[in-house]
Amino acid sequence: MVSGGSYGGSHDSDGQDEQRVVWAVVGTDIGPLLLAATPDGLVNVVFHATDAVRDKALERLAARLGTQPVEAPGSPLLAESIRQVTAYFAGERRDFELPLDWSLISGFNRQVLRELAAGVPYGGVVGYGDLARRVGQPGAAQAVGVAMGSNPLPVVVPCHRVVESDGGIGGFGGGLETKRKLLALEGVLPEPLF
Repeated sequence: MVSGGSYGGSHDSDGQDEQRVVWAVVGTDIGPLLLAATPDGLVNVVFHATDAVRDKALERLAARLGTQPVEAPGSPLLAESIRQVTAYFAGERRDFELPLDWSLISGFNRQVLRELAAGVPYGGVVGYGDLARRVGQPGAAQAVGVAMGSNPLPVVVPCHRVVESDGGIGGFGGGLETKRKLLALEGVLPEPLF
C-alpha cells in the first residue's frame, strides 16, 4: 500500500523542500521513539524521546543536516515509517521496507550497519566479530561495537541483534532493558517475567 513516488503538494515556495526534515514521536512498548525523515528516507530513530531527549536530538539533527526539523506527524515522508514501526511492535511485521537516508553516518560504520540491515533477519543474532568478518575486517569487533553505538537508525537497522560471542547480551545505546525487550519481541530471549 505504498503510494507512488509523489509526496503530495507540500512543496515550499522558497525551494527548501530538498532540505526538509520532519519528525514525530511514536509511542511503543519500549517507550516513545522519535522518528525523523528527509525526502530521501528515514534518517533518525531516537530512543526514550521524552521532551529533554527529543529537544537535544532535534538540535543535533539541525546541526548535522543544516536545517531545522519540523514536527509533522501527518507528513507523507513519515507515514510509512510510522506504520511499519507500529506494526513491528504489534508483532505484525518482521522486516522494515523503508527508504533510509544514511547521511548521518559514513565509512566503516555505514558499511557495517548496511550489512546488519541486509544480513541479520528478525529473530536472528550475530556476534560483533562475525559482523566484522562479514564486511571483510576480521579483528574489528571493537570497531563494530562503536558502529552499533553510533547507529542513527536503531530498531529499523537492528543493532539490538548484535551480541557478544560468549553469549553475553553486549551493550546498547537504548539501554540493556530496551535491548532485552526487543530481543524478546523477536523471540530470541524469553519475555521477562516482571
